Amino acid sequence: MAQQENTTQITQEQISHETTLFAEPIYHYKDFFITNALLTSWIAVIFIIILSFVIRSKLKEVPRGIQSFFEVIIEGALSLCDQVTNDRALSIKIFPIAISVFIFILVNNWLGILPFGGFGLIEEGETGAVFVPFLRGGTADINTTIALAVMAVLGANIFGVFSIGIWKTFNKYVNLKVIRQIGKKLQKDPTIIIVAPITFFVGLIEIVGEFAKIASLSFRLFGNVFAGEVLLVSMAALVGYIIPIPFLFLEILVGVIQALIFSILLVVYFTIASSDHDEHDEHEKKPASPSQGGHEVVIIN
Repeated sequence: MAQQENTTQITQEQISHETTLFAEPIYHYKDFFITNALLTSWIAVIFIIILSFVIRSKLKEVPRGIQSFFEVIIEGALSLCDQVTNDRALSIKIFPIAISVFIFILVNNWLGILPFGGFGLIEEGETGAVFVPFLRGGTADINTTIALAVMAVLGANIFGVFSIGIWKTFNKYVNLKVIRQIGKKLQKDPTIIIVAPITFFVGLIEIVGEFAKIASLSFRLFGNVFAGEVLLVSMAALVGYIIPIPFLFLEILVGVIQALIFSILLVVYFTIASSDHDEHDEHEKKPASPSQGGHEVVIIN
C-alpha cells in the first residue's frame, strides 16, 4: 500500500504543463486532428450563434434588459466605425463583419484564460507525463490568427471589387493606366517617362504590402495573446495564490484591446479598398468655379 502511494506521488510530480507555440491535439478521427485551440474556436462560434438567437428572440420596440445593453454597445461601436470611414452608409456595410470578428476574437481571448484550462488529458512524452488542457485560446494558435488575417485582407479586396469595380481594384496593384498614358502625355510632359514607371512599380509594391498586412495582423494578435498565457502560467508557477489575480484582470483587458485593434484595422483596410483614388485625384485637380465657393480674381488697372 505504501509502495503504491509513493508511485502515485512520483507520477504526480513528474506531470508537467508545457506552454507550446503550437496547439496540442486532444482527439483525432483518422487523419483529422482536433486541437484544443480548434475546440475553443468552435465553442466561441457556437456561443456567438446562441447569443444571436437569444437576442433576436427578445427584440422589442421598447428595448429592455439584454437588448438595451447590446444596443448601447452596437451604437457606440458603429460610431467608432464612423470615425474611420467618415461615411455612415459605408460603416453600415462594413460593421457586421467587423463586430463579428471582434466578438469572435474577444471570446477566444477570454476562453484561453478561464480556469477551465485545468481540465485536460495526461499524455506520455519523451520527458515524462505532460498535461494537455482541453481548452486553449484559439487566438493563441498561429493558424487561427493567420486565417483571420487572410480573411481580413482578402475580404477587403473583394469588398473593393464590389465597391469600385474589378478594373480599378486591379489597377491599384498593376497600374496599366499610367503606362498607357506615356504615349499620350509624352510631348506635353516629358517627365512622365520617369514618373509613370515609378508609379507602376509602386503598385507592385502594394502587392507585397498586402502580404505584410497578413503577417502584421496575425503575428501581433498571436504574440500578445500567447505572451499573456505564458505570463499567467509563469506567475501561477512562481506564486500560486493572490499574486496572479491582478495579471488575470490585466489579460482580460488585453483581450479586449487586441480584439478592438484587429477590428479597427479590418475597418481601415475595407475603407481603403473601397476608395477610388482616381476620382479623388480628379476632384483635387478640378478648379473650383465661383458658384462652388471659388474666388474670382479681378485685376483693375
